[in-house]
Amino acid sequence: MDKSEKIWDKIADNYDKSEKRFEPIHKKTIENTKKYLNSTDIVLDYGCATGTKALELASSVKRIQGIDISSKMIEAAKRKAVERKIENVVFTHAIIFDERYKRESFDVILAFNILHSLEGHKQVLKRINELLKPGGLFISVTPCLKEKMAIRNRLELSFFRLLIIIRVFPNILTRFKIPELEDLITSGNFQIIETENIFHRMTSYFVTAKKI
Repeated sequence: MDKSEKIWDKIADNYDKSEKRFEPIHKKTIENTKKYLNSTDIVLDYGCATGTKALELASSVKRIQGIDISSKMIEAAKRKAVERKIENVVFTHAIIFDERYKRESFDVILAFNILHSLEGHKQVLKRINELLKPGGLFISVTPCLKEKMAIRNRLELSFFRLLIIIRVFPNILTRFKIPELEDLITSGNFQIIETENIFHRMTSYFVTAKKI
């Protein structure tokens, strides 16, 4: 188990409570994403956390595979699925490079609030492209932390960066500007078809891109 996994495992029990303050982002993410989903779609939710978004999107697609680095997050997601009697979502403790997932297996891949916390962005985008069927969609939401933000959010970011400095969190936090994020996605053989800043107090950038 690496340090990142340990940290997310510790956060898992209180994750849903801490995410309530970002409810406007959550609602807009679901609303925007549903426009691109079909009842026949096989979807991968990369970095699914406790499964909240996957479970809300389940009725719009054939099947969702949720994966996360944290086994504790996955346990919570599985409990939710059972409680809500949702059977077309499967949650697995895995990484994007897991060999169980084959080329051109998915119609849509979701990556909500994860790209900024990854290493090896280009390799991850390449893998996502490989896993998508021809013409498949990559839908993401990413905090662009180099863009303007409200004072409160800037203070929160400064505190988080302090936690990285003192090694409470792993040193993985990419501060994107919007053009940098778009360049990353298009360089991964994607064509961007929609963008929107869905949270103006701290730029949270929604992107839908099509595999070329």
